[in-house]
Amino acid sequence: MNEIAKKAPIVLVHGLWMTPKSWDTWAEFFRSEGHEVIVPGWPGIDDRTVDDIRRNPEALKGVGLKQIADNYERIIRALPQKPIIMGHSFGGLITQMLADRGVGVAYVGVTPGQPAGITTLPPSTLRTGFPILRNPFQKNGASPISRSHFHFTFGNDLSRAASDQIWEDFAVNSYNRVFFEGVAGAFNEKRGVSHVDYAKKDRAPLLVITGEIDHVVPPVIGRAIVKKYASTGSPSVVEYKEFAGRTHRIVSQQGWEEVAAYALDWAVKHSANPTVTRSGS
Repeated sequence: MNEIAKKAPIVLVHGLWMTPKSWDTWAEFFRSEGHEVIVPGWPGIDDRTVDDIRRNPEALKGVGLKQIADNYERIIRALPQKPIIMGHSFGGLITQMLADRGVGVAYVGVTPGQPAGITTLPPSTLRTGFPILRNPFQKNGASPISRSHFHFTFGNDLSRAASDQIWEDFAVNSYNRVFFEGVAGAFNEKRGVSHVDYAKKDRAPLLVITGEIDHVVPPVIGRAIVKKYASTGSPSVVEYKEFAGRTHRIVSQQGWEEVAAYALDWAVKHSANPTVTRSGS
């Protein structure tokens, strides 16, 4: 078997308001390193274009976290070997749910949403969800994200004009149910849809990455996630890495190569020895 064939495949899980296109940078880089890369869309997004989803977001309505996680688990279990799994934003929460199901050899949550039971919700995070959360009657809707809100959420390191161009290229409607389930789960650890077993002893290694100036998942959330896992005393590896000057657009923001290389090196190193004791938090 040649060296490339030995490398674990990588599954990339995109986040809310995005499509698999948001991973184009990392996917190309990982492929250049000899990995097979699988980038499925959430149910209703699949391989559709940004314009098509905006014109007809009906398939996004009513879809929740469990349905999304189940879809990824089905895809992953059909692979010939366990992959490295990386997820961004709500995709990072899905990644942690998949880690709970034991389907990967290593996991990376990139500016990830927090699983059930973590109540850390700073004002900037609540602001990002306000356009959806303010209207509970639209819980099963699929709301668009405005250009101005996208600027606050994803483009806060850019001019408004530059942010608007990225909105044009990447932004799609929201899965409103995902937002409501995420917030509700923060205060209902045992029954929240996003429940995970923080004390799981045989979970493959997990890395949590945050960006210093991220409005959606600021570092305080990333640190709270790692602290929650660490508080259980589980021997499973959970580590934390913060990158200066990075926003929620960390996977495509200028300098993304540094973050992608760190994530890949960490995942490859730890997937080779998934049972070592915790080395950081």
